[in-house]
Amino acid sequence: MDTNLHTVIPLWPNGAAGSESWDQVEEETTMPNGLPIVRNVTQPSLVVYPAQKPSGAAVIVAPGGAWHFLAIEHEGRQVAEWLSERGITAFILKYRLLRTGANMQKQMEAFFADPGAKKAETNELEGFTLADAQQAVRLVRQRAAEWGVDASKIGMMGFSAGGAVITQIALNFTPDCRPDFAAPIYAAVFDEVQAPPDAPPLFLLCTASDEMASRASLILYSAWKAAKRPVEMHIYAHGEHGFGMQKLGLPSDTWIERFEDWLKGMGIL
Repeated sequence: MDTNLHTVIPLWPNGAAGSESWDQVEEETTMPNGLPIVRNVTQPSLVVYPAQKPSGAAVIVAPGGAWHFLAIEHEGRQVAEWLSERGITAFILKYRLLRTGANMQKQMEAFFADPGAKKAETNELEGFTLADAQQAVRLVRQRAAEWGVDASKIGMMGFSAGGAVITQIALNFTPDCRPDFAAPIYAAVFDEVQAPPDAPPLFLLCTASDEMASRASLILYSAWKAAKRPVEMHIYAHGEHGFGMQKLGLPSDTWIERFEDWLKGMGIL
């Protein structure tokens, strides 16, 4: 458990605004396929993975999970550990999620079966997740010296729904919470967007067979190019949604090394 091995920092020590009445209890469990997950997050937090030899760079990692859970292992801990081993201070962002009960799988099936209901459920949550992402950047920037982090080299990476959270903040920020770079990985983005003139540099990655994420990546790439902002995109020919750090015998197995290459090329590492 993260709470036993790594420092956990509440984003909102006095309670997260807007969800004060939520009474669901955060739980770490597994899906029927054995996937470790965290669900029912009501008190957002950062889990700290200090860099083994700090380079000054930091990445806040937002696991995916269709807004119902966090894929805490292959899109969270394994990512944070990999970054930490390479001198990048990492933080897992546990952002607020939709309430789930005993029949979470059926709840998710109903959620995706009705696009109208899906949009209604996520409208309010999007405001909460954006606030959580913005507060995460503020907190890391305010306390950067504690972890040997350069306050001008704080970025974010997110997977699927977590990628949507990262896209939100890459589009909506104030100077104190602007990420210095952003990496939506197979992001769940459904609408056309317009990048702000000072949008952070963007790293995009997905597979061609993942129609949702490849469409989203093309939308984001085009928006960043139109705004004349730095952007790099990788679309692998093979692979499905949600691979994270899993080793599947595909070229996408080394995707995170391409992210490291990009950081070096950007002068962040």
